[in-house]
Amino acid sequence: QLELVESGGGWVQPGGSLTLSCVASRSTLADKTIGFFRQTPGNQREVVAVISSTGQGTSYGDFVKDRFHISRDNAKNTVILQMNSLRPEDTGDYFCAAAPGWMVTNNPNSYGSWGQGTQVTVSS
Repeated sequence: QLELVESGGGWVQPGGSLTLSCVASRSTLADKTIGFFRQTPGNQREVVAVISSTGQGTSYGDFVKDRFHISRDNAKNTVILQMNSLRPEDTGDYFCAAAPGWMVTNNPNSYGSWGQGTQVTVSS
């Protein structure tokens, strides 16, 4: 059974950066699409960024606006989400999830394996 562990969350001032990692164990990420989702206060879970199994396809939430970048290293079973120009409204819990296959999908219902999440706080 695939296990996913997120890390890299924390507190940062507005305009700052954080790098989130999603590391898999017990199974490979290489044949799976990986997504980062977030749960912000008062809102439903929403997609942040998705990367296809090969890394050639990506998709971002509308709110990202070129501030974040997702990448993956299948040899290390790791997906990275680089977040720049962070805003207070980015505060929330961030989760990575895995979906079978190579297609990019923003639908959280397509993802069967989820990590426990890492908290991001953006404030001055």
